[in-house]
Amino acid sequence: MPEAPLDTATAALPAKAPAPPVREKPAKDIGGGLALLLGLLGLLAGVGLVVLGAGFGADGNKGAAGGLVASGVVVGLGAIIAMCGLNTIAPGETRVVQLFGRYRGTIRTEGLRWVNPFTSREKISTRVRNHETAVLKVNDAYGNPIELAAVVVWQVEDTAQARFAVEDFQEFVAVQTEAAVRHIAIEYPYDAHDEAALSLRGNAEEITEKLAVELHARVAAAGVRIVESRFTHLAYAPEIASAMLQRQQAGAVVAARQMIVEGAVGMVEQALARISEQGIVELDEERKAAMVSNLMVVLCGDRAAQPVLNTGTLYQ
Repeated sequence: MPEAPLDTATAALPAKAPAPPVREKPAKDIGGGLALLLGLLGLLAGVGLVVLGAGFGADGNKGAAGGLVASGVVVGLGAIIAMCGLNTIAPGETRVVQLFGRYRGTIRTEGLRWVNPFTSREKISTRVRNHETAVLKVNDAYGNPIELAAVVVWQVEDTAQARFAVEDFQEFVAVQTEAAVRHIAIEYPYDAHDEAALSLRGNAEEITEKLAVELHARVAAAGVRIVESRFTHLAYAPEIASAMLQRQQAGAVVAARQMIVEGAVGMVEQALARISEQGIVELDEERKAAMVSNLMVVLCGDRAAQPVLNTGTLYQ
């Protein structure tokens, strides 16, 4: 039974990442202003009970004094512990909340928020970030050594995946970006021999779109979204740069010569047609060939033509 053809577009992408162990969800938090007020009131109440207990102790009532002081200490400590659950959330920041190792949600609401004080909270920024790769030296699709670098604009989209799915999401993005840039570089040539084929230099927009697609597939496991990706450096390696420059110059000369010849042929054709239409002079086939030869030399020559005056007849 013949095998099904392999889809190269699908094969080029990295293998699908395993399902994340947890996805982001909102944490159970409340406004921090009310929590702060209640905490301060509790702290004042605790101080008041301690002072009141000290007053009873001075009057000789040791039992009531001990109870009030103990109650004041407990209330004060409770208020301090409760206020440890306060968090200040700036724009573009989040807090990943864990309770005894279990993920309890993410705080995204800006301002002063309060959560269970026994939880641990880790700050993760959701601001847009840049990562620029170093200049990488790789071989393109034709095997030519080239140098290239890229900048990737990204941000954290799922804080739970960024925190728990990978070890270090910033290092993960850096490594996957370099891997994607290297993979794209070996898939396409620097300059394509076929005009219809994609090349790194001639089709930068299309190539960067493919780079963004591959990057998105690679970093999705970390809960990261790729905003934009661009090549910042693209050149032949120094050991072949001079040879490739000569090749590009030769190609430019050939292209220019082709354009000059096409234009010269059109001008000669137009000149012969005008002479024939207006009956300026009757030319046989031999003289037409001589005229075409002379005009092509004048129009396609690198140097200015030197005119030769014919003092005899047309046929001498």
